[in-house]
Amino acid sequence: MAEYRAPLADLQFALNDVADLAAVSGSNGATPELVDQVLDEAGRFASEVLAPLNRSGDLSGARIENGVVRVPDGFAEAYGRFVDGGWNAVCGPTTWGGQGLPWVVSTALNEIWQSANMSLANCMMLTQGAVELLSHHGTEAQKRTYLPKLISGEWSGTMNLTEPHAGSDLGRLQTRAEGANGAWRLRGQKIFITFGDHDMCDNIVHLVLGRLPDAPPGVRGISLFLVSKRDILEDGSLGAHNDVRVNSLEHKLGQMGSPTCVLMYGDDEGARAELVGEPHGGLKTMFTMMNHARLNVGIQGVAIAERAYQQAVEYARARVQGSPIEEPRAAAVEIIRHPDVRRMIMDMKAKTEAARALAIVTAEALDRARAHPDAEVQERSALRAEILVPIMKGWGTDQGVDVASTALQVHGGMGYIEETGAAQHYRDARILPIYEGTNGIQALDMLRRKLQLADGQPFRELISDIKGAAADLAESPGEELPAIGRHLAQAAAAADEAGAWLAGTYKDDPCAAAAGATPFLTLLGFTAGGWTMGRAALRAAKRIGGGDTDPFLATKIQTARYFAEMHLPTAAALTGPIQAAHHTVDAAVAA
Repeated sequence: MAEYRAPLADLQFALNDVADLAAVSGSNGATPELVDQVLDEAGRFASEVLAPLNRSGDLSGARIENGVVRVPDGFAEAYGRFVDGGWNAVCGPTTWGGQGLPWVVSTALNEIWQSANMSLANCMMLTQGAVELLSHHGTEAQKRTYLPKLISGEWSGTMNLTEPHAGSDLGRLQTRAEGANGAWRLRGQKIFITFGDHDMCDNIVHLVLGRLPDAPPGVRGISLFLVSKRDILEDGSLGAHNDVRVNSLEHKLGQMGSPTCVLMYGDDEGARAELVGEPHGGLKTMFTMMNHARLNVGIQGVAIAERAYQQAVEYARARVQGSPIEEPRAAAVEIIRHPDVRRMIMDMKAKTEAARALAIVTAEALDRARAHPDAEVQERSALRAEILVPIMKGWGTDQGVDVASTALQVHGGMGYIEETGAAQHYRDARILPIYEGTNGIQALDMLRRKLQLADGQPFRELISDIKGAAADLAESPGEELPAIGRHLAQAAAAADEAGAWLAGTYKDDPCAAAAGATPFLTLLGFTAGGWTMGRAALRAAKRIGGGDTDPFLATKIQTARYFAEMHLPTAAALTGPIQAAHHTVDAAVAA
């Protein structure tokens, strides 16, 4: 498996040129210069400490011994170094020991951790989500008890939604609380709980969806509970184990080092639990953590794409096979000399960079929603993030799978052999379109909620911004930027048309609209990706015009043009399938 090198130049460009790091940093001291230093050190730590364990963790996997989950060799030590280095606290609120850096910085760092070792980084990602949820919805006592330990990484966090009989249909969940006046005992079973147990730290904070005794049926009756793996005594030390245990570990396709647990709550006296947020308001409360997780899973798509891309490039530069097409009698050359291999490499690069920039732009919207001094900008930014999160999760993870698959193709037959490591990237990526609400659910969310949000104004504003960028590109001098602008304008017009058709159709025939929801999300993903690449090209051209001779900038423009010419025409053509899908999809039931 190739060594991992953090893509620092592109991360820095996305933060400072596509987004505006300086504008969202506020008063927390996260200057671009400081962030550059943070990213440099993160890249070194990821390459030296986390990445070397990626392959060995895949081979050995997590295991369960006498009811205790053991992570692969080296994981606990690496996690300890991660925590000791303060990395877990980067974006936590300063009130409880965090460093308070903006989400754009967290997004860049999360990509680095996930690229280096996705199985291990899952633990940190979920803990970060637990911090976000309790920061917004916990009582003062809960914040005081749990946030310092979660932010430091001394404890980790989980998210418990799924049950065997109720996958994404959370209205059917049966986990129940017994008791009264806050003395709750939880009983039930949860499956697919990532890092539901492990031996890297002393305590785990489980955030669990369940029902109170007087709960109404369906999603209106869901409450959120906090279950600590171990009792917390008055002096803050840990006491006896709570009534929660690991029943088994799931046998998975990939991410072998990340333990995915079946958890049993209340086999004996019942798991001691605290209510988080309002009674019967658990699903709304949990969405704070779920939306955080959805963005981060989209970042996982970027991360695995980057890792697969790096390995494919290294292999293509080293593998000698076949004469160059322009000199058929010449000696064999490195396969990166062959046009189709170069096409695959450029395709991987373009999709990865587009998804990365989109992730950073989404995080920038979250930062503005959280901390901008103008309340109107906060509100508009929050609505922009609402639109972008399902796009980033759905399209970003699809691209992660696609790029990992292309990496196998670059390796040829050797890609299908486990020893090269290329297959691991594909196996690790394949869960991402399923995690945290399948991409079909993200598409339905876009159709049913996000298109209708605030009478459709946030969607129209996004399309307007994309069309504005297309116009700026079209009016630029030369050949390359106008070419990008033409294709981006066509994709934006197609997304506008498709969105209007879906919004109108959904009112009268929701099934017909739902049949086109997934291709619509794909159209939005490529269009938004083209938008971020177009912004990148504009900024690169401006810097070149100002005398910057960094070859990275010319390459960025070429990559943006490739993305526009190769993918935006196909995306724009999806308007037909979006509107036609309902004519035939019902035939699948008859079959």
